[in-house]
Amino acid sequence: MEQNLFVYNTLTRKKEKFTALNPPHVGMYVCGPTVYSDVHLGNCRTFISFDLIFRYLTHLGYKVRYVRNVTDAGHLEGDGGDEGEDKIEKKAKLAQLEPMEIVQKYTVEFHDVMQIFNTLPPSIEPTATGHIIEQIELVKLILQNGYAYEVNGSVYFDVEKYNQTQDYGILNGRNLEDMINNTRDLGGQDEKRGKLDFALWIKAKPEHLMKWPSPWSVGFPGWHLECSAMSNKYLGKQFDIHGGGIDLMPTHHTNEIAQSEAACGTMPAKYWIHTNMLTVNGQKMSKSLGNSFLPNELFTGGHSLLNKGYSPMTVKFFMLQAHYRSTLDFSNEAMEASEKGFKRLMNSFALLDSLQVSAATEIEIAPLLQRCYEAMNDDFNSPVLIAELFEASRIINSVKDGKLKIDAANLSLLKQLMRQFTLDVLGLKDEQAANDDLPNVLNMVVELRSEAKANSDYATSDKIRVGLQKIGFQLKDSKDGTTWSKI
Repeated sequence: MEQNLFVYNTLTRKKEKFTALNPPHVGMYVCGPTVYSDVHLGNCRTFISFDLIFRYLTHLGYKVRYVRNVTDAGHLEGDGGDEGEDKIEKKAKLAQLEPMEIVQKYTVEFHDVMQIFNTLPPSIEPTATGHIIEQIELVKLILQNGYAYEVNGSVYFDVEKYNQTQDYGILNGRNLEDMINNTRDLGGQDEKRGKLDFALWIKAKPEHLMKWPSPWSVGFPGWHLECSAMSNKYLGKQFDIHGGGIDLMPTHHTNEIAQSEAACGTMPAKYWIHTNMLTVNGQKMSKSLGNSFLPNELFTGGHSLLNKGYSPMTVKFFMLQAHYRSTLDFSNEAMEASEKGFKRLMNSFALLDSLQVSAATEIEIAPLLQRCYEAMNDDFNSPVLIAELFEASRIINSVKDGKLKIDAANLSLLKQLMRQFTLDVLGLKDEQAANDDLPNVLNMVVELRSEAKANSDYATSDKIRVGLQKIGFQLKDSKDGTTWSKI
């Protein structure tokens, strides 16, 4: 394993040498999606970034347990506080569906998008509703240790009492007095002792759909609680990496630290890693500004701000061309430049197996390989790595054109470099190679549908037709047979 990896730790606000708590094992917890709507590009960027980290740590030889939760209850509309409706319940009521139908729909869609971006699944993907018992036990422990209080069936965390012995603002770098002065009054404030106190358990109103029995009331857990309970269960009281979007740092992750310290007496994670936000043409991406688009809109070009659609790997390549801690700005010009760059990289990658070996070499690949590791060891610096891969691409093209000679040993190292860093670490893939087989695959699916129709299995026939339509292909039946075309 490479021993010179440095990561930026939000907790200390500096780059630190990465030292696993229990090598070769690494525990990594990443806050996953709240599944009440389509996954947005900001989420995608976060999970693509942690996929890169997961892949690189695995590449170095670490045995990584990557835990990424799914929030399927308890996340109220007021993200930082305890007011508003449960986001999933609100969507369920509007759609006249069970909350778990909403959860299932958007969890499946989230997984589909992550697969399209060629991200690896986490080792464990626990849900909030699957860990109610663990959350109740954690609340009991916090109450027992004197850092929480119960009022009318709800349980609140006592921030000011906690801050007497610990630094509540250790992650966000703010002192308690400033945070109190800058906090507006929140829902349930009449029950709370302090303005910053937050709910660990909330007594449910009669109309609330998702609720469970507890020692205090029939209710539901506070949003912050699930991550403390699940990280503790699957990674222990202290683990290596906790990650998420930078928007989670001021409140959600701050409260996670407080809960875990109050319950277990230790900082839960050694390294806290946060991804930065997305902007569009220099403006923050938001629905209210009309500049927010979904992954599918980016793929199809189905948004007024886009000149055309871009392939999933082009979008992923674009995201990886910016460091995960940098703001990422979408524009048509930037996307088109990434599209050209990605094609150039993949075109040279495709030439690797056709390169001619010479007896002597005019290029040494070992220094280039070392620079690739140096880039990734510098806080997972994917843009610098990509610049080094473009240098490898230039070498490949020069060897192919006969302008540069390479021997067998260096060619073998060049192939290793390109495959390991392009495919294994960045998680890119050659979409054109995959598309070459698409007509054959579609023809086979059409044939299976024809057989189903011939056997009067109309349910399967319709399922195939609708399924193809969802991924952008339409079928046309005629007396001469069935043909397909792209929508």
